[in-house]
Amino acid sequence: MQAETTPDAKLGSARLRFVLAVLLYGTIGPVVRFIALPSEVIVLFRGAFGSLFVWLFMRVRGQTLDRRAIRANLRWLVTSGICLGLNWIFLFAAYVHTTVAIASLCNYMAPIIVIALSPVVFGERIGPKRLACVIAAFVGIMLVSGVLSSGAAEVDLVGIALGLLAAAAFVGIVICNKKIVGVGAFDKVVVQLGTSAATVLPYALVKNGGLPLAGVDVRSWALLACICLVQTGIAYVFYFGAMGELPVTEIALLGYIEPVVSVLGSALFLHEPLGVAGAIGAAMVIVAAAAGEVIRE
Repeated sequence: MQAETTPDAKLGSARLRFVLAVLLYGTIGPVVRFIALPSEVIVLFRGAFGSLFVWLFMRVRGQTLDRRAIRANLRWLVTSGICLGLNWIFLFAAYVHTTVAIASLCNYMAPIIVIALSPVVFGERIGPKRLACVIAAFVGIMLVSGVLSSGAAEVDLVGIALGLLAAAAFVGIVICNKKIVGVGAFDKVVVQLGTSAATVLPYALVKNGGLPLAGVDVRSWALLACICLVQTGIAYVFYFGAMGELPVTEIALLGYIEPVVSVLGSALFLHEPLGVAGAIGAAMVIVAAAAGEVIRE
């Protein structure tokens, strides 16, 4: 007779799947640099095939989309999907204009922006500890960007602006997700990823005069397949499958493995050194954002 899985074993399995998911997310930035396709085309494929993968995963498990719940939340699901598409467009474009580390850390200003907006959007008070997190994160991003040490003239402000626009779009995802009620995690992912692809498609077609797929090398196709199937499809299945089994605080903290991996990956594989000030700033952003999510006052 097969031994029954203990609660500790289930928690450990969920934790492992969640960590694997954020590790996969964190490696996307360095991989994108080696794909000979425009960033918006990569985003288009990621959304379309990621949605298809998760839908097929549901079908294999005998699950179907809860159409009634989706219809009841369609406005917020579609809006969040549009925000997801915009987040990816801005973030992947930021990867091209600046370092992966700077782009990723700008994107991870999203929780700090949510905290800053919480009195207006959610009617929540910002206590002194969370305010300190906001200030620390902004100082940290200034250190990472190099503005304080090099001056604005030597810094790629376009890349930083794109990264912060990605963060703003991510804030939209957070706000929309708070409005969605009664929709399963995988149902939500299928709709949001599909909507993100539909959002990006006209932009990609207009900007490139069609999809520029001719002459793309084998390595680029292989890496694009990896992003679509592994770093999106499998990662989303792991992430949302584990999310319902982990405490909220642990989810918030483990999620910050992703920017750490992005920063390390940019240094190891792309040789993008941050320097001492940048490393301190990166630590400030990650710690402040993580602390801001778990502190309640």
